[in-house]
Amino acid sequence: MPNPEQTVDNCIQMLSAIIDDGTIPRNIRRVADETRTLLQNKDKLVGLRAAEAISKIDEISNDSNMPMHARTRVWELVSNLETVPLD
Repeated sequence: MPNPEQTVDNCIQMLSAIIDDGTIPRNIRRVADETRTLLQNKDKLVGLRAAEAISKIDEISNDSNMPMHARTRVWELVSNLETVPLD
């Protein structure tokens, strides 16, 4: 099982793929970019960063304009972030 920092690094890579995907609407890519910035903030504990990222991603998870392949990536991303312990 990867450590929490590895999990966050993997999620950052997943967010980068979403941001670079031109088929995904701009508003969704913007939130993905903001979420990536949250996860990269080393001033906060890894669990807090993951929780904030989940909250941020929740804003877009039910966007009707999101393509199905992006929705699957977002769900996978949230699933990975949920494995990061809060403490």
